Amino acid sequence: DVEFVFEVMGSPNEGIDAVDLGDALRALNLNPTLALIEKMGGTKKRNEKKIKLDEFLPIYSQVKKEKEQGCYEDFIECLKLYDKEENGTMLLAELQHALLALGENLDDEQVETLFADCMDPEDDEGMIPYSQFIQRLMSDPVVFD
Repeated sequence: DVEFVFEVMGSPNEGIDAVDLGDALRALNLNPTLALIEKMGGTKKRNEKKIKLDEFLPIYSQVKKEKEQGCYEDFIECLKLYDKEENGTMLLAELQHALLALGENLDDEQVETLFADCMDPEDDEGMIPYSQFIQRLMSDPVVFD
């Protein structure tokens, strides 16, 4: 899988651009934070640095062992804070605000893409079922009965 990612994102001989380190790790079903990507050698500008396959493998191994990655249950617990009626729904506007302003916040374009790909339509009161949204974001989704 790692070799395939290198073929797609760069080349096995030259490596991948360090700006693509996070994307490469995410393509391999990992969920590194931006801080961890930077710590592992990721850059913010293209063509500053290349990461070869033999340099990437220890990075991959270390990130895979990292405990600071959220799981489905963690994300659900966080969104339950916004579930005022305790019925598995929250306001779409509150989710949008959280994604734009909290933690490793996204920009407007990223949120719009995320909603287009993963969001059920909101109901007449602006509510969305958040568990299905989280499920669609996870690499190993929980199957609902």
